[in-house]
This record gives sequence, C-alpha cells and structure tokens, in this order.
Amino acid sequence: MKKESLYLKIAKVMEEQIATETLKLGDKLPSIRMVQKLYNVSINTAKQAYLELESKSLIEPRSKSGYFVSKASMRKFSLPSVGKMKKSNQEKEPVDLISKVFNTLNDKEITQFSLGVPANSMLPIAKLNKGVISAIRRMEDGGTAYEPVEGSTNLRRTLAKWSFVLEGKLSEHDIITTSGAMNAIFNCLMAVTKPGDTVAVESPVYFGIHQIIKSLGLKAIEIPTHPVTGIDLEAVKKVLPRLNACCFISNFSNPLGCLMPDEHKKELVRMLTEYDIPLIEDDLYGNLFFGTERPKPCKYYDEAGIVMWCGSVSKTLAPGYRVGWVAPGKYKEKIIRQKLVQTISTPSMYQEVIADFMEHGGYDHHLRTLRSKLYTNCLKYQGAIEAYFPYNTKISQPQGGFMLWLELDKKIDTAELFDQAIKQKISFAPGRMFTQYHQYNNCMRLNFALDWNDKLESDIKRLGRLVKAIL
Repeated sequence: MKKESLYLKIAKVMEEQIATETLKLGDKLPSIRMVQKLYNVSINTAKQAYLELESKSLIEPRSKSGYFVSKASMRKFSLPSVGKMKKSNQEKEPVDLISKVFNTLNDKEITQFSLGVPANSMLPIAKLNKGVISAIRRMEDGGTAYEPVEGSTNLRRTLAKWSFVLEGKLSEHDIITTSGAMNAIFNCLMAVTKPGDTVAVESPVYFGIHQIIKSLGLKAIEIPTHPVTGIDLEAVKKVLPRLNACCFISNFSNPLGCLMPDEHKKELVRMLTEYDIPLIEDDLYGNLFFGTERPKPCKYYDEAGIVMWCGSVSKTLAPGYRVGWVAPGKYKEKIIRQKLVQTISTPSMYQEVIADFMEHGGYDHHLRTLRSKLYTNCLKYQGAIEAYFPYNTKISQPQGGFMLWLELDKKIDTAELFDQAIKQKISFAPGRMFTQYHQYNNCMRLNFALDWNDKLESDIKRLGRLVKAIL
C-alpha cells in the first residue's frame, strides 16, 4: 500500500472515532510513536496522519503534552429548515437581485462568497495552459475545424472511461458534449417539454435552473428538500400526474449540499419510469465528495433510458472552458438535432485539452487534493460561523461540493443585508435567489472554495457583526 493512502487510512479511523465520540472533546490521542507501533508504519507516516487531522481542525497540539481532540470537532449545528411544497407561479422572479449580485463579480476588492466556482489557486491552471499549446500542435487543423455534432471523440471516450461509478454502462456513443452543464440542462428541457409544461425542481435550487425554466415558458413545482437527504419522495409522488419532467441535483445539491441516499435514487427512478417522466440529472458536483467513495448518480439505476445525466468540468477544472456533456438515454436523437440547429458543433480545442488532462494530466490526483482542501475549508467556515454569527444561526452540513447554506433569524432580510455587506466589500448570495417564491428571505449561500486566510476569517467575522447589529 502506498504511504499516502496509508496515512489517510489511519487518519480516517481516528476521524470516525471522533465523529462517533469514541474519542471525546479534550481526550488525549496516542503519541506519534504509539501510532507508529500500533499500525506498523514509519514515524513520518504517523506524523502525516496527525497533520491531516490537524488540518481539518479535528485535533490540536499542546506544547509538551501531545495531541488532543479539539473543540472544533465537537460542533453540533442545527440544520436549516425544510421548505414547503410550492405550486403557484404568481410570485415575482428575483431577477433584479440576481443581477445585483452578478454585477459585483468583477470587483477584485470584494470577497466573493457569492461566486459559484473554486479559487484559481485550487485549479491546475499551469497544466491546462500547457495542455492548450499541446492540443494546438497535436490537432491537424489546430482546432479550427468543425467536429462531429456529438462532440470530441477523444473527450467522449475519456468521459466513458472515467465514469467508473456507472460500472461500464456508458460508452462514447452514449454521450454528447455541450457548452457546460447549463447548456446540457437547457437542451434536455427543450427536448422533453413544450411551453406550459410542468417541471419539478428542488427547493431551494440553483437560480440558473429557474431562469432556464422560465425562458422556455415552463412552470416549476418546488419540491421540499431536506438539507441532508435531498428531495421528499412523498412530495414527488403527490404531483407525479402533473409532471412532464423533473430536474434534480442528486449529489451535493446547490445550495444545500445534500446527498440523496442510494435507495432514494433507485425509488425515484422507479417512480418516474412507471410514469415515463424524464429525469434531468445535474451531477455537476458528484466528484467533489467528502466521504470514502463517489456517490452513484440516478443514471446508475436507469434501465429505460429516462435519465438524462448532465455534467461538466466547470467546478473541478476550468469554469471558462465551458466543457460539459449529457448522456441523454432514449432522447439522444432529439438532443443531437437540437445541437445541430443551435450550434452545429462545440469548440474542439478545449475539449481536447480536458480529454488529455483527464487521461494523462493527473486528474485523479487533482481531485483528491481539491476534495481535501474543500473539506478542510468547510470545517473552518463552519467554525468561524459558529464563533461570529448569532447563536441561533442554522448551518448546512454538506457532504460534498463547496456551498454552505445558512438560515438566520427571521428578522433578517438577506437581500437588505447584501446591500450593507457590499459597502464593506463582502458579497454573498441571498436566499431569495434560489426560489421563485417569497421564501428563504432570511437565508444565504456562501462559497467555501476560497483560500482560507486571516482576511477571509475577518470577513466572515465582519459579516457576522452585520447580522448581529440587526437583531
């Protein structure tokens, strides 16, 4: 076994002991030399295991005394509330609020807790730059020619090989490339709905999905969503006869970070198959898991071809490349016809760069490093929020991705709070952006894929002070 995987294995054992309170707050851990003997490893491996736990704020060193379970590991957060079923389409869309937030994104002086992409430091930019040069030299036409409407053959073949979680159920012929995941979702909705149709979505849900639904003249039913286990299947059952399609983020939804259990995914696919209702599955965050293995998508349980599995590298590699894809199941020919009419083809060069990086550039190593940073950041953000926000703040406990959802006191209007925060060069995403109805006004979404440092902690502290000043 490699040394790296061995120290992580030791760290995970201790992390589980802390999580189950086998090791309690203030307990002293075995000495590094004891760990060395217990696991029959080197001193350096034992030290690495403790450094891993320390980086997650689970343990803390005390001068001349050893390592102890830290206070941070014992945090017990109240989870945000579950919303109610919403069916009416009479509420005003939060377009002005969304525009206001987006208008701040280019200001480099603002701390962008509102931004939905990782910091540049977390992306392999130098390697991708080299990949661009290599792709231009390697491609016979330098990337200037049209490619097949289905997309880059190399990328589709690589995506099929990388879809380990689907256990070989996909081939390159099952995948169509798109200009990012949102373009994939847009094409899927166009393929299976017509104006006036009804689509079920999570609540809260990424505001871009609502904007697509509205632009296509569709109606949305917002399904109550638990911050840990995802959509309420009983609520879905009640509206099945009214649905023409579903659009769900099954793994680490944006903004809640919830993860549907496998049995829920299986049951959802069964129900929708019975009614022949297509499921557009946004699996954008699936590779950013904090657990031991990547969760399966709903597509894994799809035997009838009703699941349209969408993904991209926008959250893991290169947001600006706009490289996405969809495995559209039985709707493949419709998607191909739409893509041919709309764009003829997607740019080939960036697809070749991504294919090469996934095949030869250390994609697996990059993902492991990124997941570790995100998990550590998540713990640090939660600790700072606990320290600096009011005591009754409710915080999501994401199991992957990089979004935190906060529910504040009902006296707080986060749209108004946003105006105050911007004056202090702090931006976040107000909760009203993630629904078409008058709800989540006291909630906010924070991006924790930013470099943790003293300034970032200070900004969270100042944001907490603004909240406290209102109460």
